[in-house]
Amino acid sequence: MKKIASLAFLLFFTTLIFAQKTISGKVYGDDKKPLPSASVTVEEVGKNAILSYAITDSNGNYKVTFTSGDAKINVKVKAFNHKTIINQYENATQTLNFTLEEQATEIKEVKLKTKLVTKRGDTISYDLKSFESKADRTLADVLKKMPGVEVNKDGTILYQGEAINKFYVNGKDLMEGGYGTINNSLPKDAVQKVEIMENHQPVKILQDKVASENAAINVKLKNSVTMTGRGEASLGVEPGLWNLKLSPMLFTPKVQWVLNYKTNNVGDQVEKEGQMLAFGSRFEGVRRNFSGNSWLNVEGAATPSNVPVNRYLFNKVHYFSANLLTNLSKDWEFKANTNYTNNEVERESNETRYNADGSFYNYSYKSNTFYTNQAKGEFIFSKNANKSFFKNTTTYNGLWNTDVATAFDQINSAQNAKQRNTSPSNSFQNSLSAIIPWKEKLVNVMSFVSYRDDNQSLSVSPGAYVTNISPTADEFNQNLNLKTFETTNSASLAFSKSGFTITPEVGINYTSNNLLTDTYAINGGVSSGMNGYTNDLKFQKINPYVQTTFNFKKGGFEANLTFPINFNKITAEDATNNVDKSLNKTTYEPRLYAKYDLTSFWKISGFGGLSNAFGSVNDIYGGYILLNPRNVTKKETDIQQSNSKFVSSTLEYRNPLNNIFFNINYGYNTRTSNIIFNTSYNGLQTTVVGENLDNTSSSNSGRVELGKYFPKFKTNASVRYGLSESKYLQKIQDQLQDIKSASNTYSIKFNNNYFSWLSVDYNAGWTLTNNKTFKNKTKLFNHNLSAYIYPIKDHTIGFTWDDLQSNINNVTRRNSFYDVSYQYSLTKEKMDIELKVVNIANTNSFQTIGFDSNLNQTVVSNINIRPRQVLLTVKFNFK
Repeated sequence: MKKIASLAFLLFFTTLIFAQKTISGKVYGDDKKPLPSASVTVEEVGKNAILSYAITDSNGNYKVTFTSGDAKINVKVKAFNHKTIINQYENATQTLNFTLEEQATEIKEVKLKTKLVTKRGDTISYDLKSFESKADRTLADVLKKMPGVEVNKDGTILYQGEAINKFYVNGKDLMEGGYGTINNSLPKDAVQKVEIMENHQPVKILQDKVASENAAINVKLKNSVTMTGRGEASLGVEPGLWNLKLSPMLFTPKVQWVLNYKTNNVGDQVEKEGQMLAFGSRFEGVRRNFSGNSWLNVEGAATPSNVPVNRYLFNKVHYFSANLLTNLSKDWEFKANTNYTNNEVERESNETRYNADGSFYNYSYKSNTFYTNQAKGEFIFSKNANKSFFKNTTTYNGLWNTDVATAFDQINSAQNAKQRNTSPSNSFQNSLSAIIPWKEKLVNVMSFVSYRDDNQSLSVSPGAYVTNISPTADEFNQNLNLKTFETTNSASLAFSKSGFTITPEVGINYTSNNLLTDTYAINGGVSSGMNGYTNDLKFQKINPYVQTTFNFKKGGFEANLTFPINFNKITAEDATNNVDKSLNKTTYEPRLYAKYDLTSFWKISGFGGLSNAFGSVNDIYGGYILLNPRNVTKKETDIQQSNSKFVSSTLEYRNPLNNIFFNINYGYNTRTSNIIFNTSYNGLQTTVVGENLDNTSSSNSGRVELGKYFPKFKTNASVRYGLSESKYLQKIQDQLQDIKSASNTYSIKFNNNYFSWLSVDYNAGWTLTNNKTFKNKTKLFNHNLSAYIYPIKDHTIGFTWDDLQSNINNVTRRNSFYDVSYQYSLTKEKMDIELKVVNIANTNSFQTIGFDSNLNQTVVSNINIRPRQVLLTVKFNFK
């Protein structure tokens, strides 16, 4: 960690030593009139290396900020139909005015050459065609090859290591954060360029007033009216494989819509496309991803990590979504986003556990079938204008899941246990935010209301499988109902002066939970309740608050300071278990974000603050709950309180002139809490009980990332290093333990399209984890190689190699997978016909080795994965 901190300090210190200089002034024509669109470039003497540049505005003004340790610098001034000036000056902050002589530019031959990456203000533009290969078909294929851009496995797009906050198409946010469908199905041929808008504030009335930390993406299409989309149809043998994808799209200046129907049983996790991956600005209101409130669970078979999902997912999924955006008037928009998922997933695994001395401990087996039915409907009315803002979002989410499991545990001599958990859930939400001007001030009113009803029922048979609760029962049942009401309301007034925007705000947050649980055993057809296994908990939080936010922006500097004062009142009452807890506490939670553009290419930012968190209904209940057949929990404690202090800083360099993107980040967090959880294990079952005990945990992490595109070799390459360290206190079997661990991650990736007959993509990652408390070292390695050969026109041969290894204390498990494909392209019809063989070696089991720090045991797992598949696919664009 000291190395990363030292490197960050060295980079920052170096920047200070070579203090930045600023040259500003005006450029005139020889008629003494201001000359717009002239370029002013600062270069190193004798090296022709560009330090920074600027373009004159409509009044001929320019401003160039740069950093150099040389005594002299060159300044070059150019404009079309004018004579170029190159002069040498002292390396100092100064005002320089230039007059360019008019000189006709004779053009003998015109060649249009698009720049790969260009920068104008806070917007960086990528020419999509410069980064694509012959094998690419969609926006997602090309996006992950752009310097400075990453795409996570879940589809989240990162810029300079941080998630984007908006995804626009032609400047419109149709998907409201759920951009996976467009990214995966928009044909690359429909896209003109991709724009990265740094420090993007999506609320127009707050631009230049409220700072933003994140970037946004805007996809500019070639045509203002675009009817497009992507489709695939596959049949295969495993036997009986199918895969159908239909995603037509329409984009016009006033209407945008995307329809999406996908179904398959080949392991493609298409239902994840409906998840929100970007959340915009807090001033747009509250929006959340919806998932099952999984208090109760069956035992689950293991899944491999760092493995493409389609290697191990046994599914039968149907996913439909429809998204519509229409302009009701010049500024008003209406959006409707709906989706429905019907899914069946099967999993199977077994594991063998060994004690610290290497002796055998236990063998267990688990098999699952998960049935999912989920629906969502969302309706949004919004106005995002320069002088006002309004957004109302109404959302319904419904979930009807059933999970089934069969489990066997060698220690437990009972027969295979049958487990079943049903968990219907319904949620209604409405979010409102409005910003209107009033006497040169901005008034913001926000309101969020949510109601959710969760019902869950877990059954286990025979009851003897849950041995320490009811060893003679035929069946054991755990029921749970949780009703949650939540509302947050606030009002603020913002006024601006001399670069400052000051926003005082008042608000109130309220949450009410009613938790009902009961547990009973069935023996000979007669059911009986269990003493100590009932809860009737009423949990309430009320949080009035006042806060003031200070925003400042001048030139390349932006800062945001928020200082809230929270008045917290929390109560927990359950007469059945004699629970009567309350807490009244005032907390102060200042937060500061600042950003400074050191030069046109360098940017530094920092974030820090204090936060307080209090226990929820999940953290305090006096009766036992069987969370799963191997885990029973009771948390009869005081109301949990925790305080966190955090700080992070980032130094970025992005230079479109030489296609280099670099960032280094460091963060530190420390947390104190009054509650610790004691985990005990009787050889069969884990019991977790909350206890009152002050404890402290801390973590620090760092990241260094460098990416560059080499136009001459048509290669995009990046390297990344990350380090994280953590310290915390845990209690196992009534024994307190100081846990210390450190993790190092290394990754490299590159893609190359230099040869007309070959394109290559390669990604590799190493993770080294050292649990210092148990003297245990874990090593993980994975890499992916994809190569495409184009022997003759319209013919493509593809090869994929995934290799994954896990190692604990020099014991290794390795897994390799190979795929091969042949594709014939009908260019005019924009159609591909592909024959693909997945998992050529027909490997049907994934082996991994891991470490359980709770029990200090080594765990060897064997996980069922998909065997060899042969698929014939037709891929096509809708237009």
